[in-house]
Amino acid sequence: MEKEYFFLHYNLQFFANDDATEEPTAKKKNDTRKKGQVAKSQELANAVSLLALFVILRVFVGTLGNNFQEVFKATWNQIPDFLLNASMGEGISSMTVRGMFIYTLLRILLMIAPFLAVGVLVAILINVLQFGFKITTDPMKPKLSKLNPASGIKRLFNKDAIMRLLLSIAKIALIAVIAYTTLADNANKLLVIFDIDLMNAVSLIGEVILDAGTKIAAVFLAIGFFDLFYQKKKFHKELMMTKQEVKDEYKNSEGDPEVKGKQKQRMREASMRRMMQDVPKADVVITNPTHLAVALRYDTEQESAPVVLAKGEDYVALKIREAAKEAGVQIVENKPLARMLYQTVEIGEEIPPELYQAVAEVLAMIYNLRAG
Repeated sequence: MEKEYFFLHYNLQFFANDDATEEPTAKKKNDTRKKGQVAKSQELANAVSLLALFVILRVFVGTLGNNFQEVFKATWNQIPDFLLNASMGEGISSMTVRGMFIYTLLRILLMIAPFLAVGVLVAILINVLQFGFKITTDPMKPKLSKLNPASGIKRLFNKDAIMRLLLSIAKIALIAVIAYTTLADNANKLLVIFDIDLMNAVSLIGEVILDAGTKIAAVFLAIGFFDLFYQKKKFHKELMMTKQEVKDEYKNSEGDPEVKGKQKQRMREASMRRMMQDVPKADVVITNPTHLAVALRYDTEQESAPVVLAKGEDYVALKIREAAKEAGVQIVENKPLARMLYQTVEIGEEIPPELYQAVAEVLAMIYNLRAG
């Protein structure tokens, strides 16, 4: 009875581990950075900017208040002139009102411009400190995946979105706690706010606001550092690679190992052919006698010492001896000298001084044989 055989075809890759367990390579880190993808914490940038703003306000609040008073007085003092013109029948033109409005707006912008500039500089500085300076337009390129509703819903309920939600809840809770404690600490001062003049009342309220704002910014700074640590860990995990990705990257950047092996083999063969072509130019081939072979040439007019033209072991040594016999080059057996030449002198190099005496004796013997 003839047996029937059934063959089950399966893919061995099914059993492979596709988990990203390998550290990201320098190339992947560099490529990711070129795309503008870096580990950064926007929470930290916002916290530092907020803290810098309140610190600057605390230092320059007096100057800023005086400037606002001057602008207010200048604007207020122009109102009687407008009313006088209106009573005399001249009316108030829209150009006049517009000019006063533009003048007041420019004065206010000039006052707050330094604060805005400091905020921008601090934001840039904190981002540079987080991931260095790199200009790229890749994040600005339109991507159809961002318009996919399914991807949008997925982004709303992923781990990162939950982390942002928790941070937002924590910030709201901390703001409420700090605001309550600050108001409670200054309750006695705020109770007399209706019994003091306007400027003192404004100064007191401003002091309370600055105190609360500075505390909130400091707490936000701690949250920002925590968020930076989380973002770096998350970003590093996202960059982790599978073993297959590492292999593919190596092939793409360094070339296929099989192709490189063939190239090296061809280079070795070409080098050996050139070496074997130089054997007939040698004066002597020193052997071990079968394990090693070293071909030497000594041209007294062009070289200060004998030069190694070819060397090899086993199969290559056999080929050198065969080429020497065909060319009529003398072959001399000298085990210690062959070993020293093979180990210490590369092809195309002159022999070292410590081998002069031993090589000179061999060459002298060869010259005597030729002369005889």
